Amino acid sequence: MNLGFHKKEKLKSRKLIEQLFAEGAALKKFPIKVVFMVEKEAQGHQAAFSVPKRSFKLSVSRNRIKRQMREAYRLHKHLLTNESGRKFVMIFIYLDKKKPQYAQIDSSIKALLKQLHL
Repeated sequence: MNLGFHKKEKLKSRKLIEQLFAEGAALKKFPIKVVFMVEKEAQGHQAAFSVPKRSFKLSVSRNRIKRQMREAYRLHKHLLTNESGRKFVMIFIYLDKKKPQYAQIDSSIKALLKQLHL
């Protein structure tokens, strides 16, 4: 089982991100919302992480939350693998206005990935 979060797994394409917000579906498990869609041409699952500047003015706070979300995704991304070969493109968005505990982020991302797997 590969637990890394490699460059090819990071969602960076501006066109794909715009398409994701236009056509994607969303799931929410407080304090995280995931916008996703199934991409046929993707090599593997791709993910991006976002924390609104409106809620957290200091970049240190935003980066810390994004780092925690990436870590939780990295540890639980194996929940997405299935036999159907569906490849997801997704963006995780932090919704709360206060700084979270890692356990809260971890449980939310784990629950969201389980819902996506179904």
